[in-house]
Formats: sequence, C-alpha cells, structure tokens
Amino acid sequence: MSQDSVDLAPVDPVALTADLIRCNSVTPLDGGALVLLEAVLSEAGFICTRVDRGGIANLYARWGVRGNGKAFGFNGHTDVVPVGDEAAWTFPPFGAQVEGDWMYGRGATDMKSGVAAFAAAAIDFVRNTPPDGAVILAITGDEEGESTDGTIALLDWMAEAGERMDACIVGEPTCPEHMGDMIKIGRRGALTAFFEVIGKQGHSAYPHKALNPMPAVVLLGHRLSAHVLDDGTDHFDASTLAITTIDTGNPANNV
Repeated sequence: MSQDSVDLAPVDPVALTADLIRCNSVTPLDGGALVLLEAVLSEAGFICTRVDRGGIANLYARWGVRGNGKAFGFNGHTDVVPVGDEAAWTFPPFGAQVEGDWMYGRGATDMKSGVAAFAAAAIDFVRNTPPDGAVILAITGDEEGESTDGTIALLDWMAEAGERMDACIVGEPTCPEHMGDMIKIGRRGALTAFFEVIGKQGHSAYPHKALNPMPAVVLLGHRLSAHVLDDGTDHFDASTLAITTIDTGNPANNV
C-alpha cells in the first residue's frame, strides 16, 4: 500500500450519487454525468477513454496494464428516463434531496446509485489493495433509449482495441423488496418493434367514406397483450410484452 493511498480519503458513494443525480441526463443527453465520472476516475489513476457514437456519450475506464492478469469489470449507465409530470414529484427530480434514509431524484435507483457505488468501490480497491490484473468500468449513456450506441458501442470498441473483461458485474437494481435480497445472473434481453397501420383520411362524421386505422390498432394491441409468449425458464421469468406508444400523427378529433 502506498503512502498516497493512505493519505487519500475514500470516495463517498452517497455524495457521488447526489452529484450524478444533479446531472440532467435524460436519454440521450449526458448532462455532464460522464464528464464528472471521468474526472473522479482519472484522479484515481484510471485511464479513461470516451467512446462516443451516434451522439451518445460512453466512457471506458481501466486501471492496470492491459494483458497483465485477469480483468474484472463493472457495467452501468447514467442516462435516465424522462421525469414525466414534474409537479407530481415530492422533490425536484434533479435535486438529490435527502430525507432521512432516502435520496430522491431521477436515477436514484436506476441506476446512478449503482454507478456511484461501483465507482467508489473500484477506486478504494485499487488504492488500498492494488490487484495484479485490471479493473474496468464501462459506463454508457444509451440504456433507456434505443440501446444501440451504448454498451454495443463499447463492446465494438473493445474488440477493435484488444480490450476484454474476464468477468463483469452490472450494477442494475435487482432487489424486489429489500436491499441485497437478490442477485441476478443475466437478463432475458429486449426486442423493440414498430407497427404501422395505414388508413384513408376522412371526416369522422362520415366514417364509411374513410378507412380509420384506429380500430385495427386497438384490436392488434389487444391480441398482442393477451398473447402468452413463453413460460420462462428455471433461471428467468416469462417474457413480457408492453405497448408503450400509439401515435396517430393527427391532432384533430374530427379527422
């Protein structure tokens, strides 16, 4: 252990979580979250590389010499979903307000707290018990959106650069009831589909002269929602389907 390691204070994961929450990183925006993490990790001796693609900010940080021993990784994201009705929030969504044992803010659970926790743990680990191998953090800004220029972009870059992880922990929230009550070994994956139903425009007073696509959309949505995709496996729950957006592109209610 070096003298520098002794003198440096440990990273406070709670304070780092709050700083990240204060970054308005509604997908696909970064809001300064990765700039903040890059500064914290660089100060701790991590070699940081920005792997931005398609307007998405991504960060790859490695401590240790490449190819020397095993490489242990952490993966997470700093982008968050929109806040919805901000007036319905108890506290400002990007305020990181602490009340008792709770911190309130968009991303407090999913997953700025997870990123802050593994970043703080990784920094303290390499400072106090430097490993023979490498510690890697792969942090993306495209998990809540299309998810095509986040982790995939990092994996593509890693393959080209000769980087690798021998094992990886994803800091996503997995505990359904209490902190630490579940550790998951993977995910079912996701598939996004878009359907277009084309009709014929007409006045709503004369529906027989038009071809309204909405009844077909409603019927399709009902059949999809009622369809059983599978029964799951020993390790994963059954697949689910969610219809999240229906857009007619028509602001008039008489057309």
